[in-house]
Amino acid sequence: MIATLLFTAFIAMMLLGVPIGAALGLAGAAAIAIANSDAQWFGLLAVPQNFYAGLGKYPLLAIPMFVLVGSIFDRSGVALRLVNFAVAIVGRGPGMLPLVAIAVAMFLGGISGSGPANAAAVGAVMIAAMNRAGYPASYSASVVGAAASTDILIPPSVAFIVYSVLVPGASVPALFAAGMIPGVLAGLALIVPAVWLARRHNMGALEASMPRPPFWKSFREAVWGLAAPVLILGGMRAGWFTPTEAAVVAVFYGLFVGMVIHRTMTLRDLFPILKESGELSAVILLVVSLAGIFAYSLSTLGVIDPITRAILNSGLGEYGVLTLLILLLITVGMFLDGVSIFLIFVPLLWPIVEHYKWDPVWFGVLLTLKVALGQFTPPLAVNLMVSCRIANVRMEETVRWVGPMLLAMGLVMVAVIVWPQLALWLPGVLGY
Repeated sequence: MIATLLFTAFIAMMLLGVPIGAALGLAGAAAIAIANSDAQWFGLLAVPQNFYAGLGKYPLLAIPMFVLVGSIFDRSGVALRLVNFAVAIVGRGPGMLPLVAIAVAMFLGGISGSGPANAAAVGAVMIAAMNRAGYPASYSASVVGAAASTDILIPPSVAFIVYSVLVPGASVPALFAAGMIPGVLAGLALIVPAVWLARRHNMGALEASMPRPPFWKSFREAVWGLAAPVLILGGMRAGWFTPTEAAVVAVFYGLFVGMVIHRTMTLRDLFPILKESGELSAVILLVVSLAGIFAYSLSTLGVIDPITRAILNSGLGEYGVLTLLILLLITVGMFLDGVSIFLIFVPLLWPIVEHYKWDPVWFGVLLTLKVALGQFTPPLAVNLMVSCRIANVRMEETVRWVGPMLLAMGLVMVAVIVWPQLALWLPGVLGY
């Protein structure tokens, strides 16, 4: 009864428009209070304890820093210079600007761990450029929203940091390495439908007449941005700093590039950057801490074991269960953001992972791929929301363009299931 109340209260509050974090915390607190009705106030002491326990984890320190990195590189003009360099490489022509948008979003994924921040940085530059070249605004928003979803796969990744906190057997460096190949494959897969759609519908008619930036000049301007992932990922691999310390190094590197090299930022710009990053980080970390209350109530009420037994005894077999989980998460991903999916479902799914002896790093990549799909799957698609806002279009207008891109990234997810070494080969080579 109490377990039923827990999920009923959570779903009811979600339908009433209560923020996801508050719904998790309130439902969990109510279940804890009812379960300890004989000593209610004593039982409720678990609420503040688990609120803090959900937040007091060292890897989570990296989240505010990587969010700040995304804001800094957005304001510093790095994205514009990377776009010019990419155009200088691939040239002009129908379908080339969408290709550039995806390539730059993938590259910025190696700097910022936030998909919405990536969508904002790339969208601010690419959507206007694509509109000038004759691409429909709804198509431009779809390409940018889909491209930014590769951000949570290509390290550094906020999603991998949250997953590593929930699953002690999966270290942050191993997850970062495991996400690299699937992230690159996801980006390459998105290029195919994006270019095909552009050429099939005769988009970008004006692109061929636009000037092509000179190669060496654009390279010199982009070199500081190109060096950022090398510094962040290379420093972690060399053992110079941990992922959390790498985030701090990236912040100061971004400030140096923006203020000293490109001179596109001043001290006056720091306040809005810090304010914006602080608000976004607070939302993420508040959801994490309130989800700690929900997770505690799940474990103490004995909800996880019956659900696990029901799934394992369903007779579907290993791949049938995996298919069921993917379909469930695809459905949930249409309505919840990635961090919330991790916090709610990883504790529920972990006994199933242990039963089938699935590699925790591989499962983390698979789950993150699913979340990446959800970031541009209507009706609640955080990346698509950002790009639609920049393009000034309704999300419904993007559905016809988003479908083929969802299919392309879905095929990458299937490939990771069929060939787990796509995710596990690089961590093994690097010794993680």
